[in-house]
Amino acid sequence: MIDKTIDLSNDIAIVTGATSGLGWRFAKLLAAQGASVAIAGRRVDRLDALAKEITDDGGTVLCVPTDMSDMAQVEALTATVEAHLGLPTILVNNAGIADGQLATKLDVAFIEQLIAVNLTGPFLLAREVAKRLIKAKKSGRIVNIASIAAYSYDGNGAALYSTSKGAIARMTETLAVEWAQFPINVNAIAPGIVKSEMTDFMAQRMQAGEQAEDFAAHTKRKRVPTPDFLDSTLLFLLDPKSHAVTGTVIKVDDGQQGR
Repeated sequence: MIDKTIDLSNDIAIVTGATSGLGWRFAKLLAAQGASVAIAGRRVDRLDALAKEITDDGGTVLCVPTDMSDMAQVEALTATVEAHLGLPTILVNNAGIADGQLATKLDVAFIEQLIAVNLTGPFLLAREVAKRLIKAKKSGRIVNIASIAAYSYDGNGAALYSTSKGAIARMTETLAVEWAQFPINVNAIAPGIVKSEMTDFMAQRMQAGEQAEDFAAHTKRKRVPTPDFLDSTLLFLLDPKSHAVTGTVIKVDDGQQGR
């Protein structure tokens, strides 16, 4: 069981990319704080499995199968959540895909897909949530998941991924300014290497190993953190006491990078 440290019982949250890794953990974390959670992702069987874990722990959850590269589905997501749970007041924009390839080896179709999932979809979803909050004159919290790749890239692959996450960091800053008056807080977390399916994929594509743990030898602390390492940062950004924090990108990388 996850401890309850803040009260989100009056909140309705959307977590994208909830079928594995950080998204899975974030959805369970928010449900444990009392929020009603809408979980979005492509793999229906994984959404159902996560929903069962949340309901078994006494939480309220809604599964919304969503492909973040399909803008019609992205636009429909917020409307579906509002119809079934109520007005979403929290968005965790976590969905993303990796490349793990040199820029010269990427084809145009994949470039368009990655930008859609990692940038266009999150931007559109944030906009849809904000529009509803502004109309209802309600405050809200949006947390985008960036990456330390936004600030550091060693040239071994993932240039496109790094570019998309840099855009997410800047998106966070600009939307925070635009929506501060309402007030809607927009912040981001920039994780380092974390144990997840995505990191396993990148390890294989970059020929760094077979799974996330193979990156450990290249880190300062010789370990790869698990998703729960980010719990306190996400809860800080969602805590009403942090109401003055907006437009901030918090790096949580276990000392993996200097910036």
